[in-house]
Amino acid sequence: MNTASRLPDFIQRLAARLPHEVDNTVRRLAMLSLVGQIILVVTGGAVRLTSSGLGCPTWPRCTQDSLVNTPEMGIHGFIEFGNRTLTFALAAVAALMLVYLWKLRKDRRDLFLLALGLLASIPAQAIIGGITVLTRLNPWVVGLHFLVSMALVVLATLLVNRAYGRTGRFMNRILAALPAVTRPVMNAVALFSAAAVMLGVAVTGAGPHAGDANAPRNDLDWDLVSHIHAVPAYLVTAGTAFAVFLVLSRGITGPFRTAVFLLLGVTVLQAVIGFTQYYNGIPALLVGAHMLGAALLMAASTNAADLARSSRIS
Repeated sequence: MNTASRLPDFIQRLAARLPHEVDNTVRRLAMLSLVGQIILVVTGGAVRLTSSGLGCPTWPRCTQDSLVNTPEMGIHGFIEFGNRTLTFALAAVAALMLVYLWKLRKDRRDLFLLALGLLASIPAQAIIGGITVLTRLNPWVVGLHFLVSMALVVLATLLVNRAYGRTGRFMNRILAALPAVTRPVMNAVALFSAAAVMLGVAVTGAGPHAGDANAPRNDLDWDLVSHIHAVPAYLVTAGTAFAVFLVLSRGITGPFRTAVFLLLGVTVLQAVIGFTQYYNGIPALLVGAHMLGAALLMAASTNAADLARSSRIS
């Protein structure tokens, strides 16, 4: 029997093994997607902060003659190609997630569409990365590349919450009742977090870490944009502090309480890193930590807002 004749049987056996309900494999793939998206932000930061943005000087190949980096390209080629490789790994995880959800595509349409969104966005991210290289690290294209990563962190966070039954129509527990003001406050915190990240892109585009010594800058006033960037960050802090007050004063327990304190920790950490790098000449290591913090902030604010939307109102 040849391979072609065995293929339908193989597909049938594979289909028979796919889950009829959300299982641990689906949950682990969702968590792997979230962790992978955050790591992608970190490796993207490493590309920029080590001046490896043109470590692979062309796209989609790494060089005109090689799909991968070569030893002659040194550490910069290794860092840039490693970042590209992680993108394809995340695409594989998203594709595998869709396969595992195939029998659930109607009953768990929420999970299937989120996984599909992750898979569809990853090739788009790769194309934007290619444009970034071909435009010699244009700061606005580099910024768009980062913002798409932030959007993927948001999608992956929602996917994790739904897969674990924490939020959405298929919650596996009843969340504590929240005051009516909680939802708009947490939605505002999530929106201000996104605004802070977007303005942070403009700050980075005006700063010294361009990804290559000859890369262009956006010619904005770095100090002025930094102060503007701080405004939504202050609003995030104020909204988070108010959420902490509600949690403590109303005795709210459960996942939302944990989410609020997690958000508080990330917000304080980002503030400390932001002020420290501002007053110490923007060292590369702190910029990288701030980029990681931005990804964690988007995940934490999305998680808290998602839990607030899924909670009962007291």
